[in-house]
Amino acid sequence: MKENPRILPRGRISQWSRERIDKLSTAELRALHANAKRLNETEVAALCSALLDARPHGHAPGPRDRRVPGLVTRAKAFQMHGVSPLNRRWSRGGVRTDGAVVLTLRAEEVQRASAAHACLLWGPNVDGSRPWSDSPGGQERLEHCRMALERGVAEGLLIYGSKKADRVDAQTVLKLQVEKRDDEYWATWVPQKQVVVREVD
Repeated sequence: MKENPRILPRGRISQWSRERIDKLSTAELRALHANAKRLNETEVAALCSALLDARPHGHAPGPRDRRVPGLVTRAKAFQMHGVSPLNRRWSRGGVRTDGAVVLTLRAEEVQRASAAHACLLWGPNVDGSRPWSDSPGGQERLEHCRMALERGVAEGLLIYGSKKADRVDAQTVLKLQVEKRDDEYWATWVPQKQVVVREVD
């Protein structure tokens, strides 16, 4: 009987090798990825994410653009927030003239909780688990993380859609607390309350 990838008990992470995970179907891989993030098993979650990145349509589609009005390109979002990115293609953040660090976060990678949301900003490329971390964009993100950690805060913008056609919610600015957990950098923030505006007859 095939083992259910949705079950990820703690203390058995060593059983999930890259080769074993890669044999899972895309649906099973998504389930394992979600469960690993929920249990804060970052190594397994990173392996799953890297393997999903390599598969066509590996990641589940993000929220449709119509659910988040006013989405713009990354370049436009940076311009609206006074950030001049180092590279229009691979920069995922920048520094404003006032010294504030502005980072983009992928909406589907956010770990949501009632008290606070969290998102991995950068982690080391251990045994090929995060090849992006060694790229120019990844190294720039690491430098931004170090700057934000020194300041204690940063601003965040959520990215929706596929990586090839991503769009940014430039209207909603997240107030991020940046912290270092071992060799990883994480952002946490208090979720904003949704305000429903009712029309008056």
